[in-house]
Amino acid sequence: MVSTVIPVQPFDLVIFGATGDLAKRKILPSLYRRLAVHQMPEGARVIGAARSKMTRAEFRKQTLAALQEFVAPDLLKPDLVEQFIASVDYVPVDAGGEDGWAQLAKKLGEKPDHIRAFYLSVAPALFAVIADKLAAAGVATPSSRIVVEKPLGKDLASARALNAQLSKHFTEAQIYRIDHYLGKETVQNLMAIRFANALFEPLWNARYVDHVQITVAENLGVAGRGEYYDKSGAMRDMVQNHLMQLLCLTAMEPPAHFEPNMVRDEKLKVIRSLEPLKLSDIVRGQYRANGSGSSYLDDVKNPQSRTESFIAIRAHIQNWRWAGTPFYLRTGKKLSARLSEICVVFRDPPHSIFPKVDDLRGNALIIRLQPNEGITMRVTIKDPGPGGMRLTEVPLDMTFAKALGGEAEMPEAYERLIMDVIRGDQTLFMRGDEVEAAWSWVDPIIDAWTDAGSKPQQYDPGSAGPIDAYKLTSSDGHLWREIAT
Repeated sequence: MVSTVIPVQPFDLVIFGATGDLAKRKILPSLYRRLAVHQMPEGARVIGAARSKMTRAEFRKQTLAALQEFVAPDLLKPDLVEQFIASVDYVPVDAGGEDGWAQLAKKLGEKPDHIRAFYLSVAPALFAVIADKLAAAGVATPSSRIVVEKPLGKDLASARALNAQLSKHFTEAQIYRIDHYLGKETVQNLMAIRFANALFEPLWNARYVDHVQITVAENLGVAGRGEYYDKSGAMRDMVQNHLMQLLCLTAMEPPAHFEPNMVRDEKLKVIRSLEPLKLSDIVRGQYRANGSGSSYLDDVKNPQSRTESFIAIRAHIQNWRWAGTPFYLRTGKKLSARLSEICVVFRDPPHSIFPKVDDLRGNALIIRLQPNEGITMRVTIKDPGPGGMRLTEVPLDMTFAKALGGEAEMPEAYERLIMDVIRGDQTLFMRGDEVEAAWSWVDPIIDAWTDAGSKPQQYDPGSAGPIDAYKLTSSDGHLWREIAT
């Protein structure tokens, strides 16, 4: 079985912040890989825009260096690289000033029939400024799209202000709030497994699901981005967006159709059904120094910081499907491994006819997002051999790459999402009311931390977080899954 590549219309993608890290590591390599599978149409242009006073030739040289560093060598075919580099252009633009906007308008005017997409790979403070400038320059057409990266505000008030500012010049249908987690193949397969099969959906409720664990763990600290992170923390940086989106896709009701607003309507219902958080439902942590390694306080250069590098949450959803089923969320820096997964743990059989085996953990569906994307089902079987009925656990591997004989390429999340922007498909992007609802849920607890003035608990690098994170689940009779690759 070979995946089908759906072509897109000719487009101009303008990357603001084109000389930055995200453009070099993700955006430009993703576009090249789309060209390599013949999805990027003839005549499409990638236009870099940044303050740097470089020429088109200099930006093309920088783009080539990015491809050589971040694209697998076997994909770098000389003719394809030459074709991609020829599609790359550059315009020096001062986002906060007047320089370059007329030149950008002239450049875009060369291809008036192209779809226009503006990717804002810049600091959030520039989102509204650039939106204003695009409108003033006359390049924001009714069919154009604008793409913004997180953070989408730092609280509910700022998120509402940002939505209002963007809405001055772009309709909701033109605004693409990108979360790269939603572009991962396994995240989308979660929806396919639930809604395209009769097997799981009847069991996908509090009657059969004991609890759900969502983990996004990183083994690196915040060194290099400490100034940003210390103003954000794990709650703002990860929970309010990435983990919230994974929670929504796991818990949402089936939409009537697989259509962008219907999918996002169901996600919004989940957020609005979340019980308000209590301080007893949350554990915060900061990694400490270990041997020659630096602590969080060292990395952010703020010895008085009360910002969390780890957070664990016990959440409940107040609806008929999930009443009484806890959802455990955790994310942190400098943990034992880099791991992102969703684990749906099913209840034990109501009566076991077999002798009790203490180390059996019951059925679980594990959706692995990184590393080694895939889906497995933990089932109990008889241990082969004579000598009685001995039970053991085995993984039922549903990894699609194996099932398709290795022919299925695993595209980078940004590849899919950028092409969805060009297609005008918002299914995998957050809507403005989703973002605001998520902030409404996390804001009260952030305010409570500020009022209490409490410090996060310390934890050792290479561990699974503070000891109280274990107590959060064990008090309910559950155990966290091991953080291991």
